[in-house]
Amino acid sequence: VQLQASGGGSVQAGGSLRLSCAASGINFDYAAIGWFRQVPGKEHEGVACISSIGSIYYSEFVKGRFAISRDNAKNTVYLQMNSLKPDDTAIYYCANEPCSVVAGRGQKRGDLWGQGTLVTVSS
Repeated sequence: VQLQASGGGSVQAGGSLRLSCAASGINFDYAAIGWFRQVPGKEHEGVACISSIGSIYYSEFVKGRFAISRDNAKNTVYLQMNSLKPDDTAIYYCANEPCSVVAGRGQKRGDLWGQGTLVTVSS
């Protein structure tokens, strides 16, 4: 049972990246998958989430720039990140958490998270 995050890298401000989160060992069709990010010294911040029925949440900091989607045939969730800013620099984690938790309501379960992928945006 695992989530594998990939797609991070270094880009200049205004650039784009697409993160992927590949799941294995779970009933993916029924799983909500969210993205969190973390910078050193700060708590995880919920970025975006997509539920099993396709309901979507975005944080106010990424709304209009990031797009989350899922491909149930590939057991994969994507996070398309456009118009990147230096403030988006962080380690990005995908997680099997309820979208309400990604939105900041409730405690994280913490039992199924990916390993993190680093996104660096230079000015």
